[in-house]
Amino acid sequence: MRYLILSDIHGNREALDAVLAEASKDGYDSVLCLGDIVGYGADPNGVIEWVRATAAAVVRGNHDKAAVGLDNLEWFNPAARASALWTRSTLTDENREWLLRLPRGPVSVADFQILHGSPIDEDEYLLNMGEVGQLAGYLERRVSFFGHTHVQGGFRLMRTAVRQIQPVPRDKSHQEVTVELDSEYLINPGSVGQPRDMDPRAAWALYIPEDRLLVLRRANYDINAAAAKISGAGLPEVLARRLYRGQ
Repeated sequence: MRYLILSDIHGNREALDAVLAEASKDGYDSVLCLGDIVGYGADPNGVIEWVRATAAAVVRGNHDKAAVGLDNLEWFNPAARASALWTRSTLTDENREWLLRLPRGPVSVADFQILHGSPIDEDEYLLNMGEVGQLAGYLERRVSFFGHTHVQGGFRLMRTAVRQIQPVPRDKSHQEVTVELDSEYLINPGSVGQPRDMDPRAAWALYIPEDRLLVLRRANYDINAAAAKISGAGLPEVLARRLYRGQ
C-alpha cells in the first residue's frame, strides 16, 4: 500500500494541484490528510471538496476548527484571525458541516497513526528534540504522521536518543528515509500550501509500510497565481508575500 500524506493545504489549490501532478508520477493508493485544510489561502471550498471526495482518513487542524467556530480566535494573530473570519463567511453549508464533523487526532490507519499537532494535544507544536523526547510512552504506534508546524522532516525516537529528520534539501526534489524497526517515528510531511522551513516549494510525503520506506517530496507551484487570489479576496497581503519566502 502506498500512502500519499498531505498536511496544511491551507486553501492553496495551486499548491495542491502541483503536488497531485507530481505524486501521480510516483503512484499512490490512498490519500491521508493531517488537517488545516483551510485558512490563509483563497480556495477553501475547492480544497475541501477535493479532500472530501478523495481522502481515506482526515483529522482536523486548528484552522479547520477556527473556520467553523470551534476554536477561540483570541489566540490567532491578526492576519490569521482575518483569514479565519473570511473563510468562515465563504464556506458552503455542506463544507462547513463536513469540517464540523472532522475527528480529533490521533486516528489509526493500518499500523500507523495520523494527527495534527502532538499525540497528547492536537494544538501543540512539535519543533525540537526536547519536546519530542517527552512523548516517549505516549505514542500508540511505531510511526506517526503530524503537521501543524509547516516544517518538513520529523524525529526518530530511539531507546537513548532522539534524532532529527531533515527536510528535503533545496537542490533536491526528494529524499528517502528507511523506517528502522528499533525506533519510533514522528514524521511531518511539511505543508502543501504554506511551508515555513524557508523553502517555498509545496511539501508532502509518500509512505510505503511494506518496504519500510518514507519519501519526503517537494515541488514548485504557481505561487504568483495563489498570491493573486489571496490579494483579490481582500485577505491580508502578508499571507500572499510569505508564500514566496517559505516562511
